[in-house]
Amino acid sequence: MLALIAGGGGLPQRVVSSLSDAPLVCAYEGTAPVGLVPDLGFRLETLGSLLVTLRTRGITRVCFCGAVTRPSFDPSKLDAATLPLVPAFQKALAAGDDGALRALVDIFETAGFDVVAAHELVPDLMAGEGVFSQRQPDAQMNDDAARGAALVRCLAPMDVGQCCVVGQGQVMGIETIGGTDHLLSTLPTRARGVDAILFKGPKPGQSHLVDMPTIGPDTLRRAHEAGLSGVVIEAGALIVLEPEVCVRLADEVNLVLWARTAG
Repeated sequence: MLALIAGGGGLPQRVVSSLSDAPLVCAYEGTAPVGLVPDLGFRLETLGSLLVTLRTRGITRVCFCGAVTRPSFDPSKLDAATLPLVPAFQKALAAGDDGALRALVDIFETAGFDVVAAHELVPDLMAGEGVFSQRQPDAQMNDDAARGAALVRCLAPMDVGQCCVVGQGQVMGIETIGGTDHLLSTLPTRARGVDAILFKGPKPGQSHLVDMPTIGPDTLRRAHEAGLSGVVIEAGALIVLEPEVCVRLADEVNLVLWARTAG
């Protein structure tokens, strides 16, 4: 049996709707997966009790999907079943995003659960190679996409974001702790009018079990509002939510939507 540890956004619902057997949906307190009513809620301070409940219910596999923010930890809310996990929590919260997610996977695997990725359950979540929009990338956009991909690879050891904005060979912005929305809302004025693109792809060594990069219609809307001319992603390594809507929206606002082969 499968449990979904659901974050925000539309990915959890997409996974549930694609499965023949309904999973047990568990959501972190304060996080609302779109279109789903969670079966269970939990906090970091009660994770130990959640593990016990999952075993009691016959759960053997766990899938993490949806947007999450780094949780806070309130010792006063800690329950007895979670107390043994505190050293692992401390290590995770002190690490970068990748380290924290690996620690979370380790906790579930140590408890005896198989952790599976969302795209393993629903393979067509992943974007195949190609230009999906009517507008095609030109030579400058191709160069900017290559520069964006190289930058994400170079920044991987720093454990920062999965995307950047590049225009006419210049890096206009890099995703950091504020996420993609913050990146797009704080770009310099120069990013407008130079056919800049948002590039997004996985960092080398990043765990694909928990933190697969994702875009959806909101990404395209915000890219357009920021004055960008395209959204370029790494083919076969990124989840696209509502792909038909994304293609239609890209054409409506004259954006390039391109899943580019790495390298």
